[in-house]
Amino acid sequence: MQRYPDADRWSDRLARWSRRLHTLHLTEPVGTLLAAVEPLGPLGAQMLWIAQPTLGLFVPREDVAALARLLEAPEGMAWVREQLTGPDDESQ
Repeated sequence: MQRYPDADRWSDRLARWSRRLHTLHLTEPVGTLLAAVEPLGPLGAQMLWIAQPTLGLFVPREDVAALARLLEAPEGMAWVREQLTGPDDESQ
């Protein structure tokens, strides 16, 4: 498994979101949306870097930076999509 920057920071959070998406039966639409915007991951990362001072008023700045680093990584957005829309752990 390829490691991504700050994957440990985001794994637990994405697992919680994934369980919620599975409960709401939204994994397919979210997966489709994330696949469509995947090429824009690096652009989104740059937007996060620019907005980090303002976003830091609402969420920890290190969380914003960690997400930006993840989106900048090659295949980072694909990893996020896989974490969110992968198989439901509770059904195993």
